[in-house]
Amino acid sequence: MSKLTDVPKRILIGRALRSDKLGETLLPKRIALPVFASDPLSSVAYAPGEVLLVLSIAGVSAYHFSPWIALAVVVLMFTVVASYRQNVHAYPSGGGDYEVANTNLGPKAGLTVASALLVDYVLTVAVSISSGIENLGSAIPFVVEHKVLCAVAVIALLTVLNLRGMKESGKLFAIPTYVFVVGVFIMLAWGAYRALTGDDMNAPTADLEIKPEHPGLAGFALVFLLLRAFSSGCAALTGVEAISNGVPAFRKPKSKNAATTLALMGGLAVVMFCGIIALAMNTGVRMAENPAHDLVRDGVPVGDAYVQNPVISQVAAAVFGEGTFFFILLAAATALVLFLAANTAYNGFPLLGSILAQDRWLPRQLHTRGDRLAFSNGIVLLAGAAILLVVLYGADSTKLIQLYIVGVFVSFTLSQIGMVRHWNRHLKSERKPAERRRMIRSRAINAFGASFTGLVLVVVLATKFTHGAWVALLGMVIFYGTMTAIRKHYDRVAEEIAAAEGPSDDSLRPSRVHSIVLVSKVHKPTLRALAYAKLMRSDRLEALSISVDPAETKALRDEWERRGINVPLKILDSPYREITRPIIEYVKGLRRESPRDVVSIYIPEYVVGHWYEHLLHNQSALRLKGRLLFTPGVMVTSVPYQLESSEAAKKRAKKRADWNAPGAVRRGPVARPPRETTKESTKS
Repeated sequence: MSKLTDVPKRILIGRALRSDKLGETLLPKRIALPVFASDPLSSVAYAPGEVLLVLSIAGVSAYHFSPWIALAVVVLMFTVVASYRQNVHAYPSGGGDYEVANTNLGPKAGLTVASALLVDYVLTVAVSISSGIENLGSAIPFVVEHKVLCAVAVIALLTVLNLRGMKESGKLFAIPTYVFVVGVFIMLAWGAYRALTGDDMNAPTADLEIKPEHPGLAGFALVFLLLRAFSSGCAALTGVEAISNGVPAFRKPKSKNAATTLALMGGLAVVMFCGIIALAMNTGVRMAENPAHDLVRDGVPVGDAYVQNPVISQVAAAVFGEGTFFFILLAAATALVLFLAANTAYNGFPLLGSILAQDRWLPRQLHTRGDRLAFSNGIVLLAGAAILLVVLYGADSTKLIQLYIVGVFVSFTLSQIGMVRHWNRHLKSERKPAERRRMIRSRAINAFGASFTGLVLVVVLATKFTHGAWVALLGMVIFYGTMTAIRKHYDRVAEEIAAAEGPSDDSLRPSRVHSIVLVSKVHKPTLRALAYAKLMRSDRLEALSISVDPAETKALRDEWERRGINVPLKILDSPYREITRPIIEYVKGLRRESPRDVVSIYIPEYVVGHWYEHLLHNQSALRLKGRLLFTPGVMVTSVPYQLESSEAAKKRAKKRADWNAPGAVRRGPVARPPRETTKESTKS
């Protein structure tokens, strides 16, 4: 079975890597930028459109508020980036928001942040992939007709790429990310040049009118609409926290490289976001939440057949011309980078999951590195949750994005509050004037960040709760409750199995050991098990067989006597032809008679070399062991007997001797074993 599964596994994710190769998977800044920042960079493909979609409720006249909303998003972006630069220097271990909140605000705050981030990472994959499918679907009708299937396929592909390892996938993702960034900057530069020279640029929707759902909004209603548009534009900030969670993945000096990447990401995202908003206003882009009815041409709604293209696509058509080389290049790069934007979550979610597992909030399996030194279990868990969301919401980015950014602003706010307490604690003991000035400056940055992001969190909750944000909050509650239950279980088990200081029942020597060798026939495996059991020098040794067929039982008894085996043979009748239950009842009877005795069971087992042979042998032994494990005071020992076919398995294992066994790699590097001296090295 292992051979059948091992070959496709190696084809998909590659050969296993040694633990001491972990340093070779660390990322330089040029690779870390597309790996960790592809989410906020790609959000410029849909964040400007979300702003215009909300403003369209009040009609085209509300579009003139979009530059002010963009300015507010820019201020927020710079605030968050500046705040997180303090985080990566203060907490370079990779815990990010979770570690900051857990250390400074307590376990409950840390768990709240972790729940929010886990939900946001899942949504990042679902939203990015769904948005990318919609962008690609404008050119390929098949994708639109089967967008759920296509979205699931893309998630599966990304999962395989990430299972191959972060550095390998990062190199692949770097090219389309940089092509997208360069393409957007060329579009902005060329569009600015054409605008300054007075050249007319018209978007494909410039001749359409918007029928407002609520015309003439004023007062509180208008303010609420602007706040909702601002909260939608804040989608441009998703993924910013991933760099602080991924500091361990950077090359040394880790904190410095992470802070530089963070600043570069913020600068690029701000310029692209503002530039697209400006060009959208200049080219007359029109967007509507319900385009079939709210977009009007010559007084007639465009109808259900109309496909509303994203803002970036309309701006590119106005600047470059629809169907031109640069238009097609940017459209392809946009669709691809939206797919790859999910990679931010693929790197953040497993790292955070590993840290939570180390702290016993999540199953220990999430702390384990896979064959390619990636946190494989976390990657698979993320993919499964994202696929579930995509299926439930029909890969509709408009519906999914309403769930978005709630979690990230919960983590932003608690993290910055935690950083303020961090600086307060260190200022109490710091005496150097230069260090105190630096800490006071950092505290001021984090305090402003906490206030601003807290205000935005209130705005997001107020404006998006009924539009779907409640689902994200429900997801956070589920994560929080699940992780709390897991931690309680681990704590309960740890308390139960903790070794006592003085003598205990588990450390006291049992009064006697009653050994039982299970026998079906007299053959080599049985004789080996008997010989091994005799070597253990038990207080009492007997062989036990179950009588299912009288003829076979008689043959067994005759052969036992003929060979003169000096071990008593006890045969239990089984009128219902059961094997497991009579043995369990017999063992329990022995335990009731002598509670301080230990019963040791020896089970002969075949060692086979082919997967199909497992189906033909050892089935009764497996069932029996499963029952005996739940019986107190019983020890189970398997006595292996290697069949000839096991030699084939041994030869296959020798051929793969240079590979690590699946799951053998654990988190963190280990010492390299001493290098063996070969004949070639001796000659040299």
